[in-house]
Amino acid sequence: MSDTARKMTTSPTIHATAVLIGVKAVLIRGPSGAGKSSLAWELIQASGTAALPFARLVGDDRVSVEAKTGRLLVRPAATLAGLIEIHGLGIRLLPHEPVAVAGLVVDLAAADAARLPASEAAETAVSGVILPRLPVAAGARALPLVLAWLSTAAGLSPAAN
Repeated sequence: MSDTARKMTTSPTIHATAVLIGVKAVLIRGPSGAGKSSLAWELIQASGTAALPFARLVGDDRVSVEAKTGRLLVRPAATLAGLIEIHGLGIRLLPHEPVAVAGLVVDLAAADAARLPASEAAETAVSGVILPRLPVAAGARALPLVLAWLSTAAGLSPAAN
């Protein structure tokens, strides 16, 4: 068994979706039906544009997480690798990355989302690793917020990656 396959079977999984954007992944969390897969698909579809030069699926619905040397590694759950649910079409197979380093957590349907978010809402811990966090209110369009965050956050813009 390869190291990647071994990690995919032994690391804990969380209910989330991840998309590699440049060199860092966006980890998308939220309750069932919040739009995790839809946001992932929108990011992938925006790939190759000036707003988002590169985006590729890491995993949809469940991802494996592992804290390693201060970074959070994300991998697709073994049974879901390369699969994404597209609302109205069902499950589809896409090219995917076997592992990525998380650089942002997007929390959909976040109760603490605000027009001017509190500074404590801007970070979260996942498996002990502190990451930047973007809380998105239920019903809000997440894609423009994620693109704005990526283009204005120091060192994390897609062009810089």
